[in-house]
Amino acid sequence: MPTTLTIPIPESDIRRLNVGDTVLVSGTMITGRDAVHKWMADTFINQTRTPSGDDLEVYAAIKPILDGGVIYHCGPVVGGLDTRQYRFVAAGPTTSIREEPYQGAVMHHFNLRGVIGKGGMAAKTLQACQEVPAVYLHAIGGAAPLIAGSVQKVLGVYKLEFGVPEAIWVIEVKDFPAVVTMDAHGNSLHDGVRQQSRAVLDRLLA
Repeated sequence: MPTTLTIPIPESDIRRLNVGDTVLVSGTMITGRDAVHKWMADTFINQTRTPSGDDLEVYAAIKPILDGGVIYHCGPVVGGLDTRQYRFVAAGPTTSIREEPYQGAVMHHFNLRGVIGKGGMAAKTLQACQEVPAVYLHAIGGAAPLIAGSVQKVLGVYKLEFGVPEAIWVIEVKDFPAVVTMDAHGNSLHDGVRQQSRAVLDRLLA
């Protein structure tokens, strides 16, 4: 049976999870891809740029959502843009490794409990999963309309100037399906698959 995770997620729930566990996530989360992670890192973590425009307002709005919360690597297809009656038409995961330069620092800064995406991440994120603690959750690629069905409501959007796929969408989800592929105990299913693949390749080349 899948484990139910309700945002904000208690630390104890995260520590009970192991790679291979299936979960159903419910609560309020945000989407964020390349532009969002770079904006977070440059403006508030590394502070290599000065906040401008609505930066401070957006930061104040998303910080409590992310405390004990989840960020979803997703570039959604969104309906209702003309009327602002937003709805997710498709909400499939984006390849996560692009966020590896930023993810660990973002997890620490915002006290994230979960990152959802596809394809897995690398050593810095795995280390952050142990330290924060948090988990990386693998969503089903190619099932964007199905996943969109778990999005009950679009609560708002920030940084729409980044473009619709890159904006920060605040969404309420119910029973969002995912699999734990990086846990808080230092285990990564993605590392295991790479090692097994390398061993098979080495045997073939021998």
